[in-house]
Amino acid sequence: MLQFSIIVPVYNRPLEMKEFLESLALQSDKEFEVLVMEGKCEHSCKSVCDQYSDRLNIKFYEDNSGRSERRNLGMKLASGNYFLLFDSDCILPKDYISIVRKALMDDYLDCFGGPDSADNSFTDLQLAINYSMTSIMTTGGIRGGMKALDKFLPRSFNMGMSREVFEKTGGYFDMIGEDTDLSMRIKEAGFKTRLIKDAFVYHKRRINLKGFYRQTNTFGKARVLLSVRHPGSLKIMHLFPSCFAVGNIGLLVLALVTCSIWWLSPIVLYIVMIFFESLIKNKSIKVALLSICTSYAQLCGYGFGYIEEFMTRKASKKSAEMLYRQ
Repeated sequence: MLQFSIIVPVYNRPLEMKEFLESLALQSDKEFEVLVMEGKCEHSCKSVCDQYSDRLNIKFYEDNSGRSERRNLGMKLASGNYFLLFDSDCILPKDYISIVRKALMDDYLDCFGGPDSADNSFTDLQLAINYSMTSIMTTGGIRGGMKALDKFLPRSFNMGMSREVFEKTGGYFDMIGEDTDLSMRIKEAGFKTRLIKDAFVYHKRRINLKGFYRQTNTFGKARVLLSVRHPGSLKIMHLFPSCFAVGNIGLLVLALVTCSIWWLSPIVLYIVMIFFESLIKNKSIKVALLSICTSYAQLCGYGFGYIEEFMTRKASKKSAEMLYRQ
């Protein structure tokens, strides 16, 4: 029998936690417990959790440790045999739990992941970021629900794993790219993983354009570390953002040196493609324009992050020190 334990780390996000818990309270299948793992912070969500104590089987814990350690602690404290992990800025559709339960009962998976989507409550910038994180025009094809199921690596904003998986892998390591690292270790251990396409969440990212760039920059740095920890994991597609970032600079330089705007044609074509794909998906000119900005922030952030880390290995050395202490 599947006994679900929902684990969610949170830090300074009481409003987001309220939305998350409300989506849990509205689930058609309510057979689960919730463990809220909060880091010591200024704006606690304990009072919010207390408001849902009569609607949910909810447990609140405060621990002065990192996000990965709090996720691991939550799984150790959980009473269920199958863990569902989310970010605190996610909202679950009302049939999420029932969809996952049915999928696992029909074809059991040791670990699964689901895609992210957007709903009507998203701001224009959140819609644009969601486009960039899910579009095949950027690097988001599989995150957006492509059917490359065997190659899918679950991410911690929407992920499930059995207790056996956690116990045999040791859970998350405190490092950059920790969720991808765990997914790789799960596959390397021989466990069965897959994307459950219908198990999507509304990932309501609370971030501005500058913060989005920093986030994707970290993703690029993490890819270098992951390629060292997991030999053979680096694919040609992982180099695309770096080639994109350098290529755009090269085209701009050539246009200036030769005084010919024709060198800008590939850039203009790409921008037009992003604009119209986003316009078709979101039906908003403003979101389509913002999608150009978020797509460039994502690709350039990731690309320059990869190049910087490849040249300096600063983040990799720091992560190695953290792993050594663990």
